[in-house]
Amino acid sequence: MNIGFNGFCENTVTFEADSTVEKGTLVKLIDDNTVGACTEGDKVVGVCVNVREGYAAVQIKGYAEIPVEGAVNVGYQTFSAASDKSVQFDAQGRECLVVSTDTDSIGVIL
Repeated sequence: MNIGFNGFCENTVTFEADSTVEKGTLVKLIDDNTVGACTEGDKVVGVCVNVREGYAAVQIKGYAEIPVEGAVNVGYQTFSAASDKSVQFDAQGRECLVVSTDTDSIGVIL
């Protein structure tokens, strides 16, 4: 039996985007109403799902599949950005519900 979480409680917000943001980028707030790409250790605001004419659609809630570096267990876990495209376990990071893990990605409810 296959389980799918796509579409669950997805919430997307539009922000202004700096030049570092592209689809799939993990983003952080860098100024009023503006997001930029995460760097190692940043708390992740969300995942950019689209960029157009200087604006980014950022998924801030719901199910997402995110590349991961290192081991992350299922259940409520805390993570921060490992780069602009992947996360890592970080006790001081953002808490989310990890519903699935793979060797290089996690399924997470933001």
